Amino acid sequence: MIAGATQCSHYIHIEYPVKKILNNPQHYVDEMLEGLCAAHPELQRMGEDGRVIARSQGAVDGKVGIVTGGGSGHLPVFLGYVGEGLLDSCAVGNVFAGPRMADCMEAARAADGGAGVLQLYGNYGGDRMNFDMAAEMLELEGIATASVRVTDDVASAPADQKDKRRGVAGLVLVYKVVGAKAAEGASLEEVTRLARKANEACRSIGVAITPCVVPESGKPSFTIQDGEMEFGMGIHGEPGLWRGPLKTADELADEMLSRLMPELDLRQGDQVGVVVNSLGATPAEELYILFRRVAAVMRQKGIDIVQPLVGRYATSMEMTGASLTLMKLDDELERLLTAPADCPFWRVY
Repeated sequence: MIAGATQCSHYIHIEYPVKKILNNPQHYVDEMLEGLCAAHPELQRMGEDGRVIARSQGAVDGKVGIVTGGGSGHLPVFLGYVGEGLLDSCAVGNVFAGPRMADCMEAARAADGGAGVLQLYGNYGGDRMNFDMAAEMLELEGIATASVRVTDDVASAPADQKDKRRGVAGLVLVYKVVGAKAAEGASLEEVTRLARKANEACRSIGVAITPCVVPESGKPSFTIQDGEMEFGMGIHGEPGLWRGPLKTADELADEMLSRLMPELDLRQGDQVGVVVNSLGATPAEELYILFRRVAAVMRQKGIDIVQPLVGRYATSMEMTGASLTLMKLDDELERLLTAPADCPFWRVY
């Protein structure tokens, strides 16, 4: 038998070693952050361990600071959206691991311009615990703090348990509208209201075709057979709704829309923000094939798409797959979604 191969009843499967461009897996996150800030001097590393990314210009006096945080391995989420009209800072964890409480606090201090801070992050256990503890400590320091958790992943819990859902690519659209609201000089109360409204207007679902590899483990995060896909899988490999044979792009888009549109009660004449997102390895060509079908369905139903995003916006290392996000817009959300913004991975003029 070939070395490194496993014998099956019908074929031999050869297990190839994982290939990544890195030095030491233990230094993966810190070397990535060093390179990011070298390429984008508008960003700076802060904190005792350098695990906070903030705008180099510092906090804006009189503006509500928008803070996020989460594990590495998802660029551009989370830290990639620190910039003008978006986030002010981000606490950074290891790959697929939440940030430390101390870094959540340091991120809030870096964003505090005297008008309070909104913690805006995905609904994951480690993030919840550390941001909640950080908020309590920040209040003792005199920093007014509010928190909103993004819960857009419809596959992670039923509609009657929305507060248990994960935050995935919908974070991108929520960051955008909330960052724009803060840039207008809105109060912490108003920014928090808008964050809750944006989260309620947003739904996402994803599909995975191949796994990803966490550098420190050096092996795939899950297994999936050739010719199969998992519908509804989370960005860390959390189980989805079903696993089965590959579907065509049109079939996949239709099922995604069938899961998202009823919850948003989209009707003729409505406007919607759309993100067709690569989970890491899926090429742009395939994303545009998916978007083609989404756009056709929206046209047929008389729904207008505003400022569509097609590309890598919330990834899972090198996972092959895609997600679809819809945000139902009203006049306020549409205005904020299209307001100017600038960060290393997204610019709105």
